[in-house]
Amino acid sequence: MTTIDSVTARAYRIPTPAPESDGTLDWDATTIVVVHVRAGDVTGVGWTYADTAAADVVTGVLAPAIQDREVLDVPERWTAMQHRIRNLGRPGIVSCALSAVDIALWDAAARTAGLPVSRLLGRARTEVALYGSGGFTSQSRRQLETQLDTWVHRQGIPRVKIKIGEAWGTEPERDLARVRAARAVIGRDAELYVDANGGYSVGQARRIARRLEDCDVRWFEEPVSSDDLAGLAELRAVTTVDIAAGEYGYDLPYFARLVPAVDCVQVDVTRCGGYTEWRRIAAVAAAANREVSAHCAPNLSAHVAAATPNFRHLEWFADHDRIESRFFDGALDPAGGRVAPDPAVPGHGLTLRPDIERFAVG
Repeated sequence: MTTIDSVTARAYRIPTPAPESDGTLDWDATTIVVVHVRAGDVTGVGWTYADTAAADVVTGVLAPAIQDREVLDVPERWTAMQHRIRNLGRPGIVSCALSAVDIALWDAAARTAGLPVSRLLGRARTEVALYGSGGFTSQSRRQLETQLDTWVHRQGIPRVKIKIGEAWGTEPERDLARVRAARAVIGRDAELYVDANGGYSVGQARRIARRLEDCDVRWFEEPVSSDDLAGLAELRAVTTVDIAAGEYGYDLPYFARLVPAVDCVQVDVTRCGGYTEWRRIAAVAAAANREVSAHCAPNLSAHVAAATPNFRHLEWFADHDRIESRFFDGALDPAGGRVAPDPAVPGHGLTLRPDIERFAVG
């Protein structure tokens, strides 16, 4: 029996190279909250991209529910944490904290067992498809074209996504001009996706979708708010472009309501409740003949993606790739449009580098 000795959490704020924006939000830094779970001779690591407040939830609320307990019994530990947060409310910061601890627990359990996380979960495939994601509305035309050219023609990634819905949907012609420019850069063979981040009304999104079909866009993410399930379902019924949403899903009941409204269910492993809840969400999606796609945190998502039979692709988000490849040993390389978790490395194979400490906050 290997018990959990300690649980720690620390937040870091990493500036972006320049101010960035999508259709409904502007930012100049990304906050990552990193959790370490120590059990015997191993240390598991997990993280979430959330506010610094998540670190306090980890150490003050969740840690007492799992400390001094068996590290291999991750679902039992997850249930204990779920009970602890009853009066705090599950969605939002609390679920992000739960996710980070759950991921760290699975990593520690897999390292203890001497297995990759994908093997401990039960591997369904050896590699997973991915798409390049960025194309911020704040980018100039040249910056957008350079990023797309790098992904498709230099790195060999055959799927890419850009942001539209600029300024809460008030610049539709600029949105469409960027879509046409993207198609011209990547050519006819690469798949083109767009993400409006909930910036349009249903009527706007319906009109935009008709124009997107002309550019052979295959994926229309959050054309309206992900809370507008009726609107998503309405759009799904009138376009040939796949409708996707789910990145702001924090618990299983939300995903059960979402599934009928979309063509593909997006799951963020650092928000939804970690690997434990991901597996249940994927099962709900499979029951409705839907695939799931991983939203962001690409290196953490790769192992659970490899263990998911109804998995479509992984979002290789530019901001998170920049952080994970810079500050974690063991980060994967997206070149070629597919990644394969190393079957010889225990856990998820990622270790935090000490040079991130200069970005510590809180």
